[in-house]
Amino acid sequence: MSGDRPVYPTALGASSPETITLLGTDLARDVMGEVGFGELAFWLATQRRPSRGETRVFEAVLAALADHGFTPTAIVTRLTWLSAPDSVQGALAAGLLGGGSRFLGVTEDCGRFLHDVLTRAEDGLPTDDAGWDALALQTVTAQRAARRFVPGLGHHVHKDGDPRTPRLFQIATEEGLYGPHLSLFAAIGRVHPQVLGKRLPLNGAGVCGAALADLGLPLELLRGFALLARTAGLIGQLAEELRHPVANEVFLSVDLNNRSVPPDPYVPELLPAHESDADGGRHG
Repeated sequence: MSGDRPVYPTALGASSPETITLLGTDLARDVMGEVGFGELAFWLATQRRPSRGETRVFEAVLAALADHGFTPTAIVTRLTWLSAPDSVQGALAAGLLGGGSRFLGVTEDCGRFLHDVLTRAEDGLPTDDAGWDALALQTVTAQRAARRFVPGLGHHVHKDGDPRTPRLFQIATEEGLYGPHLSLFAAIGRVHPQVLGKRLPLNGAGVCGAALADLGLPLELLRGFALLARTAGLIGQLAEELRHPVANEVFLSVDLNNRSVPPDPYVPELLPAHESDADGGRHG
């Protein structure tokens, strides 16, 4: 307390009548025109200034996740803009709210999944490819037995390989930042056909999660970085919508081609009590 007023300490932005301080530096003199936005975003999240290599990897992740065509996040942003052209923030928010387990959220899911495996490795972290392959095989086998997906494995478009994945592996290697999360993710890519009986690509969202985790960024914020990247992409979607609109055609393609059908009442699936109890009552 200072006198009768509370004090709220922060290492982030603080203002006086003469200056603005950000991360212990003078914003106008030391940050503006001197620090790139990607570097600043990393710095804000960690409260330490990243190295050149860390900035390069982090910005490569942002570039990888910025835009990926007419994804649901892009379509809903354009449609919201069509409905409310006076609300840029609403259109952007609509797109960002779609960052979930199928789009963008995979970045967080994969980073958390890999980190959990690494922290539970009973014999410590492997030291060579054979060791990583063994850990990956154990991991994929356990997921298959539990009927759970491996986050970051598979892509609906890039069936034969996501071009972002090898590039991010390369950049992290060049910068000496190819750590245990990327090592395990790469090993999963090598061994999963032995368990699944087919080869799936390691997708870009997953490799981004592994790279961010290797940078030591908070796991709780990994989806936030994906959303930061996609914000730039959604602004681009709106800018293109201004010049070459497609949202109205998307809307009309549904509105003018709907077909009336009889009601289809929902009937809840009833399972025997012992089956319900076996999985805690959660079905899905």
